[in-house]
Amino acid sequence: MCENNVNIPQLKVSVAQVDDAVALAQQWLEQLHHLADHGKKAEVSAELAQANVLLGEARAKIERAIETLDGTPADSGITVELV
Repeated sequence: MCENNVNIPQLKVSVAQVDDAVALAQQWLEQLHHLADHGKKAEVSAELAQANVLLGEARAKIERAIETLDGTPADSGITVELV
């Protein structure tokens, strides 16, 4: 169904695809983090670990966006009043 010229189901699919891509990037970063750690590259390992944390935060925001699209906003603090 389109709302204001936006196909909501397609938007949800696209956002979910982005979430999948970020999840894959997280897996790769985790592997690289461990590889750098085993290679005694502590600074590189720490940077990769921090990047992975940031991707986790991004995925949380993506999840909240999907929940909002589903009509169940995740603790957004937004209220709607019918007039």
